Amino acid sequence: MYHNPVLLTESIDGLSIKPEGTYVDVTFGGGGHSREILSRLGNGRLFAFDQDEDALANTISDSRFTLINSNFRFLIHFLRFHNVLPVDGIIADLGISSHQIDTPARGFSTRYEGDLDMRMSKSIKQSAADVINSYEENRLLSVFREYGEIDNARRLASCIVEVRENQAIQTIQEFKEAIRSCVPRQTENKYLAMVFQALRIEVNKELENLKEMLKQAHQSLAVGGMISIIAYHSLEDRLVKNYLKAGNFEGTLEKDFYGNVNSNFRNITRKPITPTTQELEANQRSRSAKLRIAEKIS
Repeated sequence: MYHNPVLLTESIDGLSIKPEGTYVDVTFGGGGHSREILSRLGNGRLFAFDQDEDALANTISDSRFTLINSNFRFLIHFLRFHNVLPVDGIIADLGISSHQIDTPARGFSTRYEGDLDMRMSKSIKQSAADVINSYEENRLLSVFREYGEIDNARRLASCIVEVRENQAIQTIQEFKEAIRSCVPRQTENKYLAMVFQALRIEVNKELENLKEMLKQAHQSLAVGGMISIIAYHSLEDRLVKNYLKAGNFEGTLEKDFYGNVNSNFRNITRKPITPTTQELEANQRSRSAKLRIAEKIS
């Protein structure tokens, strides 16, 4: 399976599908969420985005469906092109797909040998190996500290710079060997996952793209339109939470003269929805998922 959709029922229920409505799946992947939306549509329309060329093989043969091979940061541009603004609902399942994780050549997983790539699209010029071999030490420090929240980020960056002076680091195995002295023995897998997360976020500019998508989602939705977003780590979930609550990424609440909070959204989920025990048993990769749902009110 290309990808097992997480929180499928809960996230699509959150869109309150109108049979004649127009909806957008900004993270198509294996098409699980899109297929569920189509099963609830009448004569409505569904537009989906995915920057990964591999996802195009999963396209759905349905006259109501359009798949756009682009990063979701260009959401409003393509919706304008197709003349479908405003839309009734937007769903995003953030993170990487099982297909990307399980394809060694993509370089996303510490479990496989392969090139240190991590690009979600071939159009992205800079790979993880490019980051490792070209960034100055302080820039590497910032990447690991901000995106991986790694305690010994300074030592890690210094170690990488020292090793690459003698030989470029090109593969996953070479990278793991280069940083071996920095990896805590008791939490090796967790540590490497945090390091790889930081590199993946940097390579794909994930947080910058998420911010842009959220702002464009607000512009694209009709009043009363719904947004349903699944996040997998604290950095992206914090951005989603703050934007849906306060209309900014810092979470700063702005109030009117009467003390009412100025917000563009009404949060449907006061606390994020997480997978059930049954889903966790069936799909361990859903364990960190958090679903937030909101309605556009202005």
